[in-house]
Amino acid sequence: MMAQEKSADGTSMHEENIQPRKPRVLLAASGSVAAIKFGNLCHGFRQWAEVKAVATKSSLKFIDKASLPRDVILYTDEDEWSSWKKLGDEILHIELRKWADMIVIAPLSAHTLGKIADGLCDNLLTCVVRAWDYEKPLFVAPVMNTSMWKNPFTQHHLASIHKLGVQLIPPIAKILACGDFRNFGDGSMAEPSVICSTVVLHLESLRPVEDRGKQPIQN
Repeated sequence: MMAQEKSADGTSMHEENIQPRKPRVLLAASGSVAAIKFGNLCHGFRQWAEVKAVATKSSLKFIDKASLPRDVILYTDEDEWSSWKKLGDEILHIELRKWADMIVIAPLSAHTLGKIADGLCDNLLTCVVRAWDYEKPLFVAPVMNTSMWKNPFTQHHLASIHKLGVQLIPPIAKILACGDFRNFGDGSMAEPSVICSTVVLHLESLRPVEDRGKQPIQN
C-alpha cells in the first residue's frame, strides 16, 4: 500500500482536504398570507444550507418569486406532473424526499396541517411528507386565525403529527392580517429569523459534544 501523505500536524492530507457538505433543506410554503416572508426565509437558510423550495398552489398567491435566491429552485404541483413522461422516469416527490436532510414547512396553513395529520397527499408538498423518512427532522411553523389555532381540531392535528416526531415552531401573538380580535391575537407565524435559528440550534444539538463550538453553523 502507498503511504499516505501527511500534513504538518500529522493528519492525512486527504482527510484534511475533505470538507463536510452543507445540510440539505427543503423549504415549503402552504397557502397563507405569511408566505410573503418566504423569500426572507430562503435567504436565511441559504447562508448555511443547500436549499430547494416547494410551494403549494395557494401559497403562490403570496410568494414573490423574484425575492428568492437565484440558486434556489422553486418546485410546484405542475413540476410533479410535467417531469414524468414514461415508466422508469424519476418521481419528483420521491427525489426531493431522498435529497433533503430535513423539511421546514413555513408557513403551515390549517388546511395543510389537517391533510398531513390525516395522511392525505394530493399535491407535491403533501406527497413529499407522506413519503418522508421520519428519522430525519421535519419542522412546521403554523399560521392561522386565533379561533382556528385554538380550535379542538387544530390541537388534535398537532397531537397527531407530534407522534410522528414532527417538531413544532409555535406561532406568536401579534397583529393579525385578517383584522380579527381587535387586530391582535395568537396564530401569527414565527419570524423567519426565529425559524432559522431554531433549526440551527437543533442541528448543533445533534453534533458530538466534543465538536460543538467548532466551526458552528453560521446563521
